[in-house]
Amino acid sequence: MKNLVVILCVAFLSLGAYAQEKVAKIEFKTDVIDYGTIEKGSDGVRVFEFTNTGNAPLIISNVKSTCGCTVPKKPEGPILPGETGKIEVKYDTNRVNPIRKTITVTSNADTPTVALKIKGLVIDPSKTSVLEKKDKSVMEQL
Repeated sequence: MKNLVVILCVAFLSLGAYAQEKVAKIEFKTDVIDYGTIEKGSDGVRVFEFTNTGNAPLIISNVKSTCGCTVPKKPEGPILPGETGKIEVKYDTNRVNPIRKTITVTSNADTPTVALKIKGLVIDPSKTSVLEKKDKSVMEQL
């Protein structure tokens, strides 16, 4: 009787070890979007595309940025295995400065937190730089 109980326990433990756990996996095409050099007031919307490469539905519970100048938008429903989804990011291009922001994605994936980054430079073409090369010297301009 004891041998039968031991054999059953070993069998259940080994079956549990071989059982495949269903888990969602999030795989982004890229984790960095480079805006490049863009003009003040231009379109600041970019999209991070991803695929659920796991075998369970992917649920994105939260998407947040490091500041109020970057507004991310998460997908509303679950992303089924093999399907793709998008996280839209809108940067306020009325701020003339370099762009270096992080968007944090929280989900039920095997890697529950993923950091995405945007970078670039917003310039104001109406303002000239003091460092730009002039065609004429200061004396010739007078």
